[in-house]
Amino acid sequence: MDNHEKKTPLLQTVELQKYFKLRGGSYLHAVDGINLTLNAGETLGVVGESGCGKSTLGRTILKLIQPTGGQILYDGKDITKYSNRQMHPLRREMQIIFQDPYSSIDPRKSVIEVIAEYMIIHKTYRNKNDAFKRAAELMDLVGLARRYTNSYPHELDGGRRQRIGIARALSLNPRFIVCDEPVSALDVSIQAQILNLLMDLQDRLDLAYMFVTHDLSVVKHISDSIMVMYLGRCVELAPSDELFLNPMHPYTKALLASIPEPDLERSRSKKLEIIRGEVTSPIDPKPGCRFAARCEYCTQRCSGSNPEFVETAPGHFVSCFLVNDK
Repeated sequence: MDNHEKKTPLLQTVELQKYFKLRGGSYLHAVDGINLTLNAGETLGVVGESGCGKSTLGRTILKLIQPTGGQILYDGKDITKYSNRQMHPLRREMQIIFQDPYSSIDPRKSVIEVIAEYMIIHKTYRNKNDAFKRAAELMDLVGLARRYTNSYPHELDGGRRQRIGIARALSLNPRFIVCDEPVSALDVSIQAQILNLLMDLQDRLDLAYMFVTHDLSVVKHISDSIMVMYLGRCVELAPSDELFLNPMHPYTKALLASIPEPDLERSRSKKLEIIRGEVTSPIDPKPGCRFAARCEYCTQRCSGSNPEFVETAPGHFVSCFLVNDK
């Protein structure tokens, strides 16, 4: 293979769409034309307000829900129209860590049974004892003491429950994991522990993450690149450091301005970008920038046509007439 030849990305989406049909024939555009690329061992942070479609994007990529249009390419193969039977072997490679660890765990099962669950379903081992042995090893890997082996989820705190969810996701040796707001339900001190654990596991196991969150400060250090979503669309995509140093879309700037500043002097001098107005309805949206109704720089053009997704710097893409016309 030529050294200059590009490796096939682990994951790509091409104009990916997910619309939900409503009563009366209308459609809710939850995910609307998303293009992304993720390489093995990298982390893509997906950021936006609640309801922007970021969790739906993750579930659509995993085909937990069926896409309406576009393509999902995994390891170079188009899996968009794969049936459940065709997806079954890929379930080992593509996993998810849920936001609420308690609701995603069967409360009737002990810790060891929860972690071994996927291995038993996929018949990874010849018998349950071998699956339980591997589950115990995974407890060590995620920092969960073995004294909790026979405990039940309601007996543990949120941080330990999330470690159970992480261990279960790792049980089939995946290559790609959707982390769906995995720390938002946890205390701040526990958030840091879980983030450090995820980064350590990534280094050890060469995992690729799609890290979904509403908090830009959470993904700053864990992500190689960050995608900012607004009402189903990607408005900005850039390497993590570049996004924080040089945000271009007005919505991205407002999100960054909302991050609390621990330094009091810097906090006083920091300009607060206030997002005014109501969120536009995602049901059968009209042509135009989805952020136009809340943008102080909005012109007639913004309300009438969709801005193109333009590369303004290497790897830095923005969808905004204000930037693209410069």
